[in-house]
Amino acid sequence: MTPTYAEVERALLGRWPETRLEPSLDRIAALCRLLGDPQDASPVIHLTGTNGKTSTSRMIDTLLRALDLRTGRFTSPHLQSMTERISLDGVPLTQEQFVDAFADVAAYAQIVDDSSDHPLSFFEMTVAMAYAAFADAPVDVAVVEVGMGGSWDATNVATGQVAVVTPIGVDHAAYLGDRPEIIAVEKAGIIKPGSHAVIAEQTPEVMDVLMRRVLDVGAIALREGVDFGVNDRVTAIGGQQISLQGLSGGYDNIFLPLHGAHQAHNAAYALAAVEAFTGSKQLDGDLVRAAFAAVSSPGRLEVVRRSPTVLLDAAHNPHGATAAIEAIQDAFSFSPLIGVVGVMGDKDVEEMLRIFEPVMAEIVVTQNSTARAMPVEELAEIAGDIFGEERVVVAKQLPDALERAVSMADGGEGGDDSIGSGGVLVTGSVVTVGEARVLLGGQVS
Repeated sequence: MTPTYAEVERALLGRWPETRLEPSLDRIAALCRLLGDPQDASPVIHLTGTNGKTSTSRMIDTLLRALDLRTGRFTSPHLQSMTERISLDGVPLTQEQFVDAFADVAAYAQIVDDSSDHPLSFFEMTVAMAYAAFADAPVDVAVVEVGMGGSWDATNVATGQVAVVTPIGVDHAAYLGDRPEIIAVEKAGIIKPGSHAVIAEQTPEVMDVLMRRVLDVGAIALREGVDFGVNDRVTAIGGQQISLQGLSGGYDNIFLPLHGAHQAHNAAYALAAVEAFTGSKQLDGDLVRAAFAAVSSPGRLEVVRRSPTVLLDAAHNPHGATAAIEAIQDAFSFSPLIGVVGVMGDKDVEEMLRIFEPVMAEIVVTQNSTARAMPVEELAEIAGDIFGEERVVVAKQLPDALERAVSMADGGEGGDDSIGSGGVLVTGSVVTVGEARVLLGGQVS
């Protein structure tokens, strides 16, 4: 009897969570062998880094489809539905397709569970489901984002033809290390022998780690600022106008419907990755412009309502918080900006709030529905120390937090300008943003 989508969700959530790690590729490799090694059925463009992976993955996917290539895309975590993690031709699996992918893997997973010291995790299962779905489609190329790290990430059972390394900072410190150069050692593991490594601008210490890996495995390094990059960008209505330097030439007059300098850099990584994948040939300029104009990245400075404007941004570490705030200051002029913030308990919450404080007039602290969420009372105490208690509003339930923040922004509380110029930024966690997106009517995409 075929399980329902709800039953599949429960079965997956009943496994080890993504935050419980046992560094080994043995289980995922065993499962993939039983499945016929679907990860080898198509070329792979593999992405790692601290932030920007999902947006860059979506841009790569869009460019590849513009070249009439059939794509599979695996990203994590999801905003609203597990189905978002696995996409074919830019579209998330339907619930029925997701159930079928689970059914294809489940019996073999039981064999691995029975023969291993530790059961397959939630993440390992979804990785196997993605590779199986891509092989079954079949796709011409798989765009695969790591879950955490690189070397021991389950996605790394595949051999990427192109490895993309976005900027590396500190996140998941308890699992990966508390210094970027330590984290870089783990992330460098996706750079495989003979591959092209598209590397974002990094600190010297991080770049040294990555280049050592490139040399050790005989990969080809393509570095931002040397081989490709952003030539120019200006803010435009609904996004930005950018000019990019590709591996084989320039591309001008590109409209990118996403906000922030960091998204322009993500576009440069995506372009270089696709050029490297296709043999470093210059792509047709009109094709590139049409593809970037069609890009979307839900939950990444996404405008979900107007009057007042409500923005969703999944920043969940200091690096992401800085990018979000800089982008808001670049593209918007809210007065006041009201923050709705719900975070996970294992994040650098204090530093994130310090980044938000100069820009947010007031902050509504809340918590999302997961067990990992920091209790609102604890978050309120930290926020009070940084913002001052008079600028902190507590709303344990996210719907109440959204309603309160919209009212504050609409009424101009804490602002300098006329009523109606305020905005709301919902941030702090992918889960918080995903739940807010559901409440505000966003569609799975």
